[in-house]
Parts: sequence; C-alpha cells; structure tokens
Amino acid sequence: MRRPRLALLDASHGDENVPRNYRRELSASLAEFDVTAGSLPADYNVDGVVVTGSRSSVYWDEDWIEATKAWVGGAIDRGVPCLGVCWGHQLLADVLGGEVADMGVYEIGYHEIDRTTDESVLLAGIDETFLAFTTHSDAVVDLPPDAIELARNEYSNHAFRRDRVFGVQFHPEYDAQSARDLTMEKELDDDRRERVLAGITDENARRAAESKQLFENFVAYVEGVRGDADGEGGVERAGAD
Repeated sequence: MRRPRLALLDASHGDENVPRNYRRELSASLAEFDVTAGSLPADYNVDGVVVTGSRSSVYWDEDWIEATKAWVGGAIDRGVPCLGVCWGHQLLADVLGGEVADMGVYEIGYHEIDRTTDESVLLAGIDETFLAFTTHSDAVVDLPPDAIELARNEYSNHAFRRDRVFGVQFHPEYDAQSARDLTMEKELDDDRRERVLAGITDENARRAAESKQLFENFVAYVEGVRGDADGEGGVERAGAD
C-alpha cells in the first residue's frame, strides 16, 4: 500500500525549522505549499491536510489567509481529514464557525496540558496530563458548533475535533532547537526570555516527545479513511470520537 499523500500548508513565513520538523514527524508523502506566498494545491487529490503554525493571526485581513481558508473549507467539504497545529488549529476552528481572539496574555514555554476525554483517536497513547511546548497569544475562545474539546490548560483550549477535522494549539512537532530559536525571536523581556530558555532542557524535550504520538495517530486515521473510500474497510467512521 502506498504511503498517504498529505498537503502540508506551511504558514510559517519561511521558518526553515517548520518543514524540517514535519518531514521528520509525518510518515507520509508530503506535498509542501508556502501559503504565505500564495501557493496552494491546484486540487483536492490528497489523502489529508496538515496546516502549520504562523506568526500571523487568522483574523487579519490578508489575501493569503482568506485564500487558505477558502481552500481548507473546500477540503473539509470533501471529507478530507485535516490536522491543524497552533495557527492551523485556529484556522480550522475559524473555518468551521468557531471564534479566535487575542487572549490578552502570551503562553510560551513547556507547559502541562490536560486531556478532557479518554476517548480520542488523535491523542490515543498520550497521558491524561502531558507536557508540550506552547507559543501563542491568540486562542480558540469558542469551539466550532458540534466540536468536541480534547485538551486544555489554564490558558486556553488546546485540542478539538469535529468529524474529520482535528486541531491542537500546542506544538508536538517542536524539538529543543525549534523551541530555542523561537524563544530568541520573540519580543520578551529579558527575565522572561531567560526563564523560558532555562526550561528548554533535555528532560523537558524528552517528556514533550510523548505528544508526537498524535502524528502517527493522524496518519493512521488518514489511512483508515482512505481504506473506507477504497472499499477496504476503515478503522473508524467519520464523526466518531
């Protein structure tokens, strides 16, 4: 059986760590598109979609954001499984009718996140409370209609699902290098930057690696949906949690 083909919608504005991380974590054939430069797939001939993080806000009035929303909406309408990370999580929520807003605070660093349901295909095999690197000042403040919350912490919702659409606010793809580079780029006061950098330890990176399981889970889910479409019998029906 061929590897699933995923469209990677890269909204990182050219951050070299982003495609490197996703190539490492996704056991799939990736077709990569720099959406900030206006590059989008010409059709929906893919098995799944992954939308990355970004330094932009989903509610900004920019042509590339509106074009990305329109294409993703078409993928969702066609039943293509989608996974969004950070900004991608927020974009999927927005497209589905949820609300994204500025939190008024900035969450950055390794933080604990709590699963809110034991029955989650995306987070299967991940502890009830897990560690992950986070960096965001926007959040999904209202989930899309009929969406199920999968995880959260004291800052915000951190994961949801609706039918074949999954979103996570945290960054499971990050390694220690990505976390350090991102922290150095952010406008933080010196004390906070030093605290965040001090938390980027080998031990925290090892603990956070548990959340990478969700990439394997998503690819397996995509393969199951593809099997259903091919009449081979899938692992799960659309809409089941």
